Amino acid sequence: MRVVLLCAALAAAPAIAGDLVARQGSDSVRLAEGPCKVEQVLSQLDPKLQEKYKEATATVQGRTFAACWRMTPNGAHLLYEDGDQGLVPASDLKPELTA
Repeated sequence: MRVVLLCAALAAAPAIAGDLVARQGSDSVRLAEGPCKVEQVLSQLDPKLQEKYKEATATVQGRTFAACWRMTPNGAHLLYEDGDQGLVPASDLKPELTA
C-alpha cells in the first residue's frame, strides 16, 4: 500500500512542481514532465510503450546523457540513448527547487 501511495504522490508531483531530481554528489538525474523525444531511446522501445516514457537527462562526472523514463512500482526506470538502463528509487526523487 505504501508503494502505491508513494507512486501516486510522485505522479502528482510533476504537475505541481515541475521536474523531479535525484542527486548524488555532483551527479544528478532530472525527470521532466514532457514526452520522450529522444529518437535513440524511442527506437529501442516497443512502439506500444513509447508513449509511456517521458524525457530525462543525467549528468555523471560532468557529462550529460539523454534518457527517457517511466514510473514503475520500484521507482523511475531510465533508458539511456546508448542502451544503458537504470532505476532511481522513488525515495531519491525530489521536486526541483526554483528561485
